[in-house]
Amino acid sequence: MIASRRPIRLSFTAARNQSGMSLLEIIIVIVLIGAVLTLVASRVLGGADRGKANIAKAQVQTVASKIDNYQIDTGKLPGSLNDLVTAPAGVGGWLGPYAKPADLNDPWGHALEYRAPGEGQPYELVSLGKDGKAGGSSVDADIRYQP
Repeated sequence: MIASRRPIRLSFTAARNQSGMSLLEIIIVIVLIGAVLTLVASRVLGGADRGKANIAKAQVQTVASKIDNYQIDTGKLPGSLNDLVTAPAGVGGWLGPYAKPADLNDPWGHALEYRAPGEGQPYELVSLGKDGKAGGSSVDADIRYQP
């Protein structure tokens, strides 16, 4: 008998039935997972900042109402926001405290700015947004209250 030397070939279906993934398939899966994680992270983190901006708007309005209460009780505007926390010397009718020290910071931890007089108004109350700097856009934009 003569033995023939034929290379062993796997049929097409046998090659397809091998278990495991090719390197290209693994790379594609890793890239897809990274893209999904990036999308989810940007939505979650961006949503938190937009939520803080909405809280800052409400907070500025709340502190403005505390300023108005101070004015009703004392007959004048506070010299600074600290006058809402502790009674200033020589001011009669103070019935506070009107605010807690934590109320005077925006959700990003920046102190609210109080200007009396404001631009054409008795006073102005401002949160400088996420970046803590004047101007900006989106969550970095200033949040202003003028009565």
